[in-house]
Order: sequence, then structure tokens, then C-alpha cells
Amino acid sequence: MPDAIELLRTRRSSRIMDLQEPGPSPQDLDTILAIAARVPDHGKLAPWRFIVFEGEGRARAGEAFAKVLAAKAFAAKDLATKNQDTTDKRLDEERKRFLRVPLVVAVVSRAAPHVKIPEWEQVMSAAACCQNMLIAALALGYGATWISEWPTYDAEARAALGLAEHERVAGFIYMGTAALQLEDRPRPDLAQIVTRF
Repeated sequence: MPDAIELLRTRRSSRIMDLQEPGPSPQDLDTILAIAARVPDHGKLAPWRFIVFEGEGRARAGEAFAKVLAAKAFAAKDLATKNQDTTDKRLDEERKRFLRVPLVVAVVSRAAPHVKIPEWEQVMSAAACCQNMLIAALALGYGATWISEWPTYDAEARAALGLAEHERVAGFIYMGTAALQLEDRPRPDLAQIVTRF
């Protein structure tokens, strides 16, 4: 296992197109999820949950997304005004959305009004789950990336995945084995982002 400081210093998200089989084993996935849940959580609310998409579940999610998109697009006469080949291609892309990688985990924020704990703190706790998940996957030798795509912001798409009305997707974490290690990208200069009070 890599040195923790070196891992954090060199952490880099993978591109979806570079994530291939194998994905995390069941044991590794349990480790990743346990680490994801080990975040600051004021009031011990666990204001988040995880949905795992693997195997055929990825295709079922894609079919649900395609149905939502088709209903929206045809109602808006968006795809309906385009040629059938374009429409079929776009819907096929949705069906394959989660099939691009071996495994996807949705981090669902369950932030809600509370007498003591601000909702914003609960939302940030869900974001911390996403970051922990990325780091845990990398530490175990996998590639991962945190994406928010249109289903994140669409109420019907969220409902199709089984989310309650008040729940939101903090992120979709795509995981697999990285076929390519990306070079680091430019990072912020500390002199530009750090001030002292």
C-alpha cells in the first residue's frame, strides 16, 4: 500500500475512457465504502447513502436514464425534431452510460433540516464521502473519477434510481483499473490561494 502522504500528494482522477476491468473486488468495494463512510459527520446523522451499480445493474440504470431522456425530449420536441438516427444514437449513449466502466457508486446526499446541524454541513459530509472513496480506490490500486452528469440534476432521473424527493446525488464515482496513468495537471500555486489572517 502506498505511503499516505505520497498518495495524497499525487492523487489524480482517471478518465472514464481509461477505466477497464477488473473493477474492485467485493472485499475491496466493502473497504472503499467503509472508508467513504468514515468522514466528518456532525451529529452522527450519516446524511448520505451509497448506491452501487455493477453487473446488470449498470444496464438497468442506463435504460432508466434513456426512458427519462426520451420522455423529456419528445415532450419538448427536442429529439423528436431530429432524425431518427440521431435520436437512437443519443438514447443508446444513455443506455451505455454506466457500462463504460466496471463499477459506479452514487453518493446520495440525504441532507435535511435539523434543529442543530445545518444542511450545508450535511452536504459537505456527502462530498467528503466522494473524496474518501476516490482516495480509497487509488490506495487499493484502482482508478476512479468523481463525475456529476445530467442525472445528478434531474428529478425524474434521480427518482428512476430510487432517490427520495429530498435526496440529491453528490456524485457518481466511476471505478475500474486505470489503463493509462495520466500526467499531473497544473495545480494552484499556494501563493495565489493561501492568505494568513
